[in-house]
Amino acid sequence: MKDVKDFLDYLKYQKTYSDYTVTSYNNDLEEYLNYLNKEGLNYKDIKYSDIRFFLMYLKEEKKIKSSSISRKLSAIRVFYNYLVNKEIIDNNPFTLVNGPKKEKKLPRYFEYNELEELFDVPDTSTPLGQRDYLILEMLYATGVRVGELVSIKVNDINKYDKTIKILGKGNKERFVAYGEYASDALDKYLKDGRCKLNKNSSDYLFLNHVGGVLTERGVRYILSNIIKETSLTKNISPHMIRHSFATHLLNEGCDLITVQQLLGHSSISATQVYTHVSTDRLKEVYFKSFPRAKR
Repeated sequence: MKDVKDFLDYLKYQKTYSDYTVTSYNNDLEEYLNYLNKEGLNYKDIKYSDIRFFLMYLKEEKKIKSSSISRKLSAIRVFYNYLVNKEIIDNNPFTLVNGPKKEKKLPRYFEYNELEELFDVPDTSTPLGQRDYLILEMLYATGVRVGELVSIKVNDINKYDKTIKILGKGNKERFVAYGEYASDALDKYLKDGRCKLNKNSSDYLFLNHVGGVLTERGVRYILSNIIKETSLTKNISPHMIRHSFATHLLNEGCDLITVQQLLGHSSISATQVYTHVSTDRLKEVYFKSFPRAKR
């Protein structure tokens, strides 16, 4: 459908959304449009009652979780905003539609000892092992998103200041810092592993086994293989390491505003979820430090 294709192109080329995000929008819209087609409805002429039946279909027939329904609604709402702005329709029928209440879930993260177990897996005597070890170190040291990680070019790194220029969501630039552990891993990879992998004279930092740019899916695949070599029973994702970065900073006393800037969050509310995770640490400090906390 032309309107959907134009919308997805708008997200990719004008809003500079990642391929992963654009695919997610496409999947949500495809499910919505398939439902409308089955019901004999036109997407340009939707009533509030039609939307209610669509939500019932998702919840009761498809058994989709509330969080996923809310995400689908958000994608559809953005699509209709686009149609309004292009004067294809007069108004957005989804503007006043509220999704189901989300179950509040705290971010999952790794404890320090669990991260150490992950770091022990890559064989740093090999080019791919050096790369995989650096992926772990950089994700944890900087808290960057996986899309930001694979977009890093060697020239984005200032080894003197130990900072990296990151191009984040909405094409916003920010600088992240990295420490001694990541610095050592970076030096080893640049001097050895990357030279052997870089068969195509690429500018990008992280390369795959044939010298191409490592993809987001490639990073997820690498992390999945790493955790299989540990005793950990948790699932792993790049975002879970990002959660660990934020949680550990707060647990060690870092202020929320600094964590927000390091994560590249545009709103402090997106960062505040990590304060709930830190409650256990606050309680531990309280009971250890307050003179009348225990007899």
